[in-house]
Amino acid sequence: MADMLTLEAFEEASEKVREVTLETKLVESPYFSQQCGNRVWLKPENMQRTGAYKVRGAYYKISTLSPEELGRGIITASAGNHAQGVAFAATRAGARSVVVMPTTTPLIKVERTKGYGAEVVLFGDVYDEACEHALELAERDGLTFIHPFNDPTVATGQGTIAMEVVRELPLVDTILVPVGGGGLACGVATFAKLYNPKIHVVGVEPEGAACLTAALEAGAPVKLPSASTIADGTAVLECGDLVFPYLRDNLDDVITVPDEELIVAFLDMVENHKMVVENSGLLTVAALRHLPAENKRVVSILSGGNMDVITMSSVVQHGLIQRGRIFTVSVLLPDRPGMLLRVAGAIASQNGNVIKLEHNQFVSTNRNAAVELRVTIEAYGEAHRAQIIDALERAGFSPSLVQTSL
Repeated sequence: MADMLTLEAFEEASEKVREVTLETKLVESPYFSQQCGNRVWLKPENMQRTGAYKVRGAYYKISTLSPEELGRGIITASAGNHAQGVAFAATRAGARSVVVMPTTTPLIKVERTKGYGAEVVLFGDVYDEACEHALELAERDGLTFIHPFNDPTVATGQGTIAMEVVRELPLVDTILVPVGGGGLACGVATFAKLYNPKIHVVGVEPEGAACLTAALEAGAPVKLPSASTIADGTAVLECGDLVFPYLRDNLDDVITVPDEELIVAFLDMVENHKMVVENSGLLTVAALRHLPAENKRVVSILSGGNMDVITMSSVVQHGLIQRGRIFTVSVLLPDRPGMLLRVAGAIASQNGNVIKLEHNQFVSTNRNAAVELRVTIEAYGEAHRAQIIDALERAGFSPSLVQTSL
């Protein structure tokens, strides 16, 4: 197995995937460069055909199948992006495709997978359960199974991303790559080390589904008891055993990122680069702040952008709250005319914008002594929030921060 991912194989895959992939040129990021003390470029695979890098591995793998394997039909399991890649590639090859997806998969990924011509089966709460069901269907119906990450051929297709990175930025120092089951990281890290062993390749996985970290500690893939993360595309319980040796040998480090940092990264990406990147694709952006500030040339791979609007809305709201740009204060005040005006005046004096008011007259049995006013306010950030709270205190109130509910 050790010689399956060779430079020749990567070159062949690169030529093949060019038939269908879009050119996702590196985007230099002055904002993230300033934030982390390195020179940062983004590899925007969220702009790729089907909205993610997965079309690379799927298309290359399907191109290697025999007419007999294609004729039997293709089946896979996926949380969404591999599903779309397989559906697109199978339809282009004239083959039937069946995709088993977890019931938690965002609706946009389900609908787009169907739109590329696949038959979708929803099963299980996480990818691993969907995969077991897909293997059962493959055996029962004689379908050709394509694994989303535990397949060196698929990983070779994904590694074409790294080939494009070094073509554009030959002196890249560090490549950050998201890790779910390990296929993308396997391809990227293996090619990078073949090209230049000095390139530092760092895998990034969600804290709530750190299956590679667990595998490296154990010396072999192990199954996590659960996966809990908003990065649904990387919510995998166990990394692939076929790709694990490549990950162990070629990754220089693995960083885990909490969901809270992904929320902030989403806001940063939208506001500074006008790009929608799904939570799994933001792992490498959040990881930028975990790197030492050494003015290195760093590439963050944005693995996909398939995010449903409801999730997007929730992430934006939570991000604004985290950044102190939306907050709620509770103020106790006498139930007398003019008190609300005094509160509003204090907030307006600091250019705060009131977006919601809740007046609770029953917080005390003595309404004349105190009623509660909860004010949800829009601010520029934490410093501006502190100014508004200070203005309320100077106006004679004792505001306290409470949980914001929008």
